[in-house]
Amino acid sequence: MRARTLGTGPDTELEVAALGLGCMGMSEFYGTADDAESIRTIHRALDLGVTMLDTADMYGPFVNEELVGRAIAGRREQVVVATKFGNERRPDGSRVGINGTPDYVRRACEDSLRRLGVDVIDLYYQHRVDQKTPIEETWGALDELVSAGKVRRLGISEASAATIRRAHAVHPITALQTEWSLWTRDVEANGVLDTVRELGIGFVAYSPLGRGALSGAITSVDDLAPDDFRRNHPRFQEENLAVNLRLVERVREIADTKGVTPAQLALAWVLHRGEDVVPIPGTKRVSYLEQNLAAADISLSTEDLARLDEAAPAGGTAGDRYADMSTVDG
Repeated sequence: MRARTLGTGPDTELEVAALGLGCMGMSEFYGTADDAESIRTIHRALDLGVTMLDTADMYGPFVNEELVGRAIAGRREQVVVATKFGNERRPDGSRVGINGTPDYVRRACEDSLRRLGVDVIDLYYQHRVDQKTPIEETWGALDELVSAGKVRRLGISEASAATIRRAHAVHPITALQTEWSLWTRDVEANGVLDTVRELGIGFVAYSPLGRGALSGAITSVDDLAPDDFRRNHPRFQEENLAVNLRLVERVREIADTKGVTPAQLALAWVLHRGEDVVPIPGTKRVSYLEQNLAAADISLSTEDLARLDEAAPAGGTAGDRYADMSTVDG
C-alpha cells in the first residue's frame, strides 16, 4: 500500500500506510466482541500493508490495548502503534471524565505501554481536551514523555483551531485525529483543517464511513445489535436517520456508476482530500477489511468529486455527532 506522511517537520514526520485500522469496535460499542476474529483481522491488515493500528485506553475499557498488544507480538517492527489518553474510565466501564492533568498523563502512558507490551508508543494522542487543565500543562507532560523516550510522536483529537495552536507551541503536533467523512464535514468550515495545514500537521480521519452508515448496510436501527451504542446516537434516531439514509442512497447511486461499493467510494473520497490525510476505518472482520483497503486503488475524477459534494454537502447530515457534544473542544 502507498505510504503517506503525517507531519512535515523533522520532529513530527511519521510515515504510515495511506489507510490505517481503527480497533475500537473490536472491544466495545459496536456489538459482540470476537477476539479471535479481531486478531485475524489485525494480522490480515499487516499482511496487506496497513501499518497504523489505532486504539485507546478507554476502549473496553483497557482491553482493546491488550488485544492489540497480543496481535502485534512478534510483529512490532511492522506496526505504528497509536493510542490515546484523556477519557478516564474505571475498570467497571463507568466514566470518570476528561483528564489532562500532568500526573494522569504520565500514569496513563505507563499503563498503556504495559497493556500494549511495547517499550515506546509511536503516536500518543490526547483523546479529548480537558477544559479544567490548561493545555500547556498537559502538553508539558507530553513533551517530557517524548524526551524520556516513552513516546515518539504526539497527536490531539477533537481539538479546536485555537487549542491546536496552543498545544503545538509547547511541542510540535504530528497528527490531529477528528471525524471526517461524507456525512461529517465540520473541519472544512470551522478553521481546523486550515490550521493543521498551515502548521504542517497531518490529519487522521476517524469514522470515515459515518459509523458504518455510509456502507449502506444500515437501513433502520433494528439492523443494530441490542448493545450497539448507535442505538442512542443522534444520527441514528428515526427522524434523523430517514434524512441521513437519503444521503447514503445518493452516495450509493454514484458508487454503482463506478462499479464500487458505497463504503469504498466514501473512503476514496476521504483519501482524495489530500496526501496529508489518513483515514482509519474500523472493522473487526477480515472480509470488511479487505473491501475497505481496495478503496486505496480507486481514482476519482473532478466530476466524481463534484457529484459527491452535491450528494453529501457540508451540513447535510441530520443530528449531532454525539449525544453529548460538551466533550468536543469548540
